[in-house]
Amino acid sequence: MVITVKDGAATDTNTPELLKRADADIKLPAAPHKPGSDLQTIIADVNQQTPAVGQRVVRVDARAHGLGRTEYIDDMTWPNQLFAKVKRAEVAHARITSVDVSEAAKMPGVKATLVGTEIPVNSFGPSYQDQPLINADKVRHVGDPVAAVAAETEQQCIDALKKIKVEYEPLTPIFDAIEAMKDDAPQVHEGKSNIYASKQIKKGDVEKAFAECDHIFEDSFNTQMIEHVPLEPHASAATWDVNGRLLVWSSLGRITLGRADLSRILQIPYNKIRVTATIVGGNFGGKNELTVEPILALLAKKTDRPVRHVFTREDEFLSSTTRHPFFMDYKTGVMNDGTIVARKIKIVCDGGSYCSWSETTMGKGCILAAGPYNIDNLEVNAYAVYTNKVMTGAMRGFGAPQVCFAYESHMDDIAHALGIDPLEIRMKNAFYEGSSSPTGQQLQSVAVRESLQMASERAGWKEA
Repeated sequence: MVITVKDGAATDTNTPELLKRADADIKLPAAPHKPGSDLQTIIADVNQQTPAVGQRVVRVDARAHGLGRTEYIDDMTWPNQLFAKVKRAEVAHARITSVDVSEAAKMPGVKATLVGTEIPVNSFGPSYQDQPLINADKVRHVGDPVAAVAAETEQQCIDALKKIKVEYEPLTPIFDAIEAMKDDAPQVHEGKSNIYASKQIKKGDVEKAFAECDHIFEDSFNTQMIEHVPLEPHASAATWDVNGRLLVWSSLGRITLGRADLSRILQIPYNKIRVTATIVGGNFGGKNELTVEPILALLAKKTDRPVRHVFTREDEFLSSTTRHPFFMDYKTGVMNDGTIVARKIKIVCDGGSYCSWSETTMGKGCILAAGPYNIDNLEVNAYAVYTNKVMTGAMRGFGAPQVCFAYESHMDDIAHALGIDPLEIRMKNAFYEGSSSPTGQQLQSVAVRESLQMASERAGWKEA
């Protein structure tokens, strides 16, 4: 996707013609420079739009939480319930040549086994359906599911997993997102480039502006992969009623999306599925998509009994989504007084082995990468890349924390090099009411400068 802002109009050069014309019709007026607005007026406007802001609200579940009476899935039981466990790959990249569950099926207490070839539509994902529920032909990261069992007790499940025999043909793994972008890099998804999404934003003439700047600053910033580590791990249960309806209980945050995925994966009508959202012991974006719910549904179908599964802490680290590592290169042209004239940014988003929400995260990071600053000449190029690491996905901020760390660190470095107060350089360049965003959006209710001023006064910035 390429977004270009020119003469106040935002156009996407890769969208269908109808959308191009629609974008071209949106004319954004030039923003007048307003050094500041009355903060109390802005706050009053916000409160008028959202009167609940600033009000004390008592949580309806506070008493149950405080008394320890809240019931999570691990506290729940169903009559005649079975437990489930998933066998996970111990190699990062390999073809699966065989999966033998015959010995596991004979273990005490085991009532059913499941392999990838038994799943009607063995793929899912909120953006692309590139992730198997149980891998049948290839594994792409340590922790990929390769088989599942249901048994009378959790220990019987654990014992049965040890009897499952999986044979692999090893493939070369790729763990470095920058290296994964090269043409000769091992392909995580065969027949496809490891670069599976990109976005570009252009505004003004960056190269011409760089030539006119007093100073050019360049730096690189990296952020790491982060696991959500909720106190309650992923948990779910499934059963079928006498009318053939699938009943699912899950800590899933987006039950409507999960219900649609279950319908597509299991090839059953949407109205034959009921998903109940249970109380969640921490989400932070990490419980926004399916994990084992379709697996439990199929095991419950095989056994005609309810089946429950709760991730171990090891499962969480090996097989749940994480925050995307970003690799960011910044080049900024400024004048002697600290005015930013041009900025060029490259972002590589390490999406791990499957897309999940990577395309969305990359896109939001791209839009926010320049920071809350008026920059007339801007170019941002962002890429989402497959690697043989645990998949990344939704986490609070969707790309914003990564780029915020980069552009604010970059601003501090520029201020230090020019001998300018870090607050002053931000006040000089910050958005004001009516400023235009990198994609051409005219901003309203902007209080960046007022907020910085108030925070600096209360913190005693000038006295420090």
